[in-house]
Amino acid sequence: MQTEEQPAFATPFEWIGGEDKVRALVERFYDLMDLEPGYAALRAAHGDSLDNARQRLFWFLCGWLGGPSYYTDQFGHPRLRARHMPFSIGIRERDQWLACMDQAMGETGVPEDLRTRLKDSFFQTADWMRNRGG
Repeated sequence: MQTEEQPAFATPFEWIGGEDKVRALVERFYDLMDLEPGYAALRAAHGDSLDNARQRLFWFLCGWLGGPSYYTDQFGHPRLRARHMPFSIGIRERDQWLACMDQAMGETGVPEDLRTRLKDSFFQTADWMRNRGG
């Protein structure tokens, strides 16, 4: 008789630690954007206030990771590319977003195996969001 090993967590949302951990990740991500000069182009693309972006990324990540569907409950399908089209997103902004998120994941203690998986997924999405060359 073979038994299949059950995963430790049913979803990445559970693996990351639930809403509190997702909130901490999002808060650190946007705090770093404000603090680190290396993310200046990324920060400039967000306008004066990060409050709306903080809330929407939290809602989105909860659902995207397999938790509560706050974002889609309020706004429907994320349509990420369409919603980001008004912003100039090139390689520099993509790379700054990825670096900022990776730093935030490291600083908030996202488990290394999950962090690696998320980095791959984030890269694919961030690269797809580019709407200009450089």
